[in-house]
Amino acid sequence: MTTPDHQSPASRPVVPATRDRIYRSPMGLVGGVLVLALVIWLGCDALFRGHGRVPWLALAVMILVVPLVTAFTLRPAVFANQERLRVRNPFRVIVLPWGELATLRSGYSNEALATSGTKFQLWAIPVSLRARKRAANKRAKAAAQAARGAQGGNRFGGVFGGGGAGAFGAAEAVDAPVRAETDKIMDDLRDLHERHGEAEHAQGEITTRWSYEILIPALAGAVLLAILLITG
Repeated sequence: MTTPDHQSPASRPVVPATRDRIYRSPMGLVGGVLVLALVIWLGCDALFRGHGRVPWLALAVMILVVPLVTAFTLRPAVFANQERLRVRNPFRVIVLPWGELATLRSGYSNEALATSGTKFQLWAIPVSLRARKRAANKRAKAAAQAARGAQGGNRFGGVFGGGGAGAFGAAEAVDAPVRAETDKIMDDLRDLHERHGEAEHAQGEITTRWSYEILIPALAGAVLLAILLITG
């Protein structure tokens, strides 16, 4: 008599961890570095050359502003692999297993909608209406060129037997749509969700964590600045 082979949880094969795909805003990174450089330069100048209460005010402003600028420019990122979506926003880190994600929406902002109905904005993937407009204009131009190519091929096809070339060029132009970069990123995330949303290794609970490494210094700077202004 044989008994069924039941594997204990410890003996089951572990799904190998996959490397994260990391999505960030290049313009946010560049802007953050420039703003931080300006704040530190002006703050250090006031700190070392200022007189009276100026150095203390400069110190308080730097302690307040540097974490906030970092939070809104350098910190936001989205990490995605086969198991989950991890969203690092300015003041929170959200871990969303694919099984708990209902959909990814793109409007005036990009959002992840959990099955519970909770919305999480993806700060690292901002929507650019200008980029969408440029992509739409390129699609329109490509469609117009494809239509002209098809008409030209049909016009000369009867004489030279080359009518198929214009139609092929039209189909090739239409089948290669132009998309804004952030819309392409959202398409990649939707593809990961569709492929792994039902997988066993992509199940779990949504977790959120406040970014105290940003909040505590900013709060300390705000308190110090308020004390200096009140006692001044």
